[in-house]
Amino acid sequence: MMKKIFTLVFFSSFLISCKCAKTDAVSKLDGIWELNYVAEPSTTFDALYPNKKPTINFDTKASQVSGNASCNSYSGRLAVNGNKINFTQPLAVTKMMCLDGLKGEQTYLSTLQKITSYDITDDGKTLNFISGDIAMMRFNKK
Repeated sequence: MMKKIFTLVFFSSFLISCKCAKTDAVSKLDGIWELNYVAEPSTTFDALYPNKKPTINFDTKASQVSGNASCNSYSGRLAVNGNKINFTQPLAVTKMMCLDGLKGEQTYLSTLQKITSYDITDDGKTLNFISGDIAMMRFNKK
């Protein structure tokens, strides 16, 4: 009987620790990140974002994502599982008139739709968004 109880406690502890490890990995997303690279071969990054770089803000506990696409703000539900992430669910986007950087904003939002996974490097300072096996976007932690 004691052996069964010990085994049950051991496996329960193991399962709980595995779940916490996954949660901790996802929680590294939390906070505000600023874009510093986007895969756009037709123009330079500075030309896409002459005044304001896009940001993304993760709240993993509330399963929410929000940010600024360089002019308009956006928000939506966060869909993340391990290192898999997607932004295919519709995002709510404001409709302000943007004189500069409209192409940049369109590039940012359309590239988000292609993202399938992420990784965090540089001791938690760099967030990379990946489509398939191609790095499409890079952010720095603010």
